[in-house]
Amino acid sequence: MNGTTGSTGSTRSTSPESPFTTDVLVVGSGPTGLLLAGDLAAAGLDVTVVERRAHGVSNMTRAFAVHARTLEMLDARGLADELVKRGRTIDHLRLFGRASLDMTRLRSRFPYVLITPQYEVEQVLEQRALSAGAEFRYGAELLSLRQDAEGVTAELRGTTDAGPTTVRARYLVGTDGVHSSVREALGLPFPGVAVIRSIVLADVRLTEEPEGLLTVNGSGDSFAFIAPFGDGYYRVMGWNRKRQAPDSAPVDLAELRTIAREALGSDYGMHDARWISRFHSDERQAPAYRVGRVFLAGDAAHVHSPAGGQGMNTGLQDAANLSWKLAAALRGRTPDAEALLDSYQTERHPVGKTVLRTSGSLVRLAMAHNPLQRVARSVFTRIVASVRPASNRAIGMISGLAISYGQERGAHPLAGKRAPDLELAEGRLYEVLRRGKFVLVTPRGGEVPAPSGAICAHWKSDRRGTLLVRPDGYVAWASDRADAPGLHTALARWTGRA
Repeated sequence: MNGTTGSTGSTRSTSPESPFTTDVLVVGSGPTGLLLAGDLAAAGLDVTVVERRAHGVSNMTRAFAVHARTLEMLDARGLADELVKRGRTIDHLRLFGRASLDMTRLRSRFPYVLITPQYEVEQVLEQRALSAGAEFRYGAELLSLRQDAEGVTAELRGTTDAGPTTVRARYLVGTDGVHSSVREALGLPFPGVAVIRSIVLADVRLTEEPEGLLTVNGSGDSFAFIAPFGDGYYRVMGWNRKRQAPDSAPVDLAELRTIAREALGSDYGMHDARWISRFHSDERQAPAYRVGRVFLAGDAAHVHSPAGGQGMNTGLQDAANLSWKLAAALRGRTPDAEALLDSYQTERHPVGKTVLRTSGSLVRLAMAHNPLQRVARSVFTRIVASVRPASNRAIGMISGLAISYGQERGAHPLAGKRAPDLELAEGRLYEVLRRGKFVLVTPRGGEVPAPSGAICAHWKSDRRGTLLVRPDGYVAWASDRADAPGLHTALARWTGRA
């Protein structure tokens, strides 16, 4: 699986007709690719994003929910507050019309779910990537790729009228969605199943405003979901067990109204659909997220059911995990670049598998129709509603705050865990993380010098422990002691500098 890490210092031709070289070629300009490109460009790397579609904002996106952990990562990039201003927040989630998950219990600066369309997320991420110096090439389709010990050669169609363009990159990342051309070029399978078919999706206006910001319920043979765009239109999704048609089957607003009335008790006067379509939802995961110098992230690596709104959030977290590792490998700031790059697969593949399982379980419970399944759903709902540990676990998984990465035996219990937004003498942790480096947190008055490749910060309180926080906001190493005898070994391992 491993490739050979090459050095950085690439150059790019100024002529658009000739081949060019870049540190990282990102194929796909959805949220995952945009966050990755912005991180790499902010780290001073040469990054090029290619996208087969023409440039422009599309409202035909299915993602609406931005969860707390994703907002924390955006906060570490100075983007969360702006995005929150554009959307609306909800602090309670209802499961199957009964159990209510209280998101205000989250120990986060963002104790809620932000409801905002995917294109708003893409806009703030694209602006950041452009400001940092990322180059975008639209209307460019990947035809083929091949690897060697030094890099990846990709052939693109559509960048010029003169024929295919050859791109030479140190690394290539496929963030090009469920029908990933990168994954296909690698010959990787994408095993899985269609978990739910014949979902009707539309943007409509409503005569009556729903009772809640997020309206979702299942009843009888139907399931429906309504969320506001904020511009007078609402995204409506509906499914009916008895109407299992192929994606190509005709669909109209009357079908969606019928589904909504059965599932929600009202169609809220739906009218003036600006678009409507039918689709199916798959559960699939690639067996490998890394093949040599090529990586997969987002929907190119995994695709889930829409339950829980996990798809976009999981992809953004993939990008946050991979970007600093690629930057460290390209800048020679790690003693073992191959092991660090392999850790992307080690850490993120199990997360994708877990999200696949939990979102699939939720959608199957929503689709329950025989008596045994409905009893199981009722029991699950009662447990989540009345047993606080179960409720906390559900909230932690949905929000992403409970996601952690495995560590070696004997490591501190905090290692691999998400670092909360600690109050430091230098400000909030996630403000300090905006510099894109490791953060070493030590007691005030400590004698630990600021290591190269890391920022030295101090507890605002009298806490005596020591933490080394990764650029993606996870704890790399920790000690309950201030003198931290293993600190220099940890710094050498993670940053390449003691």
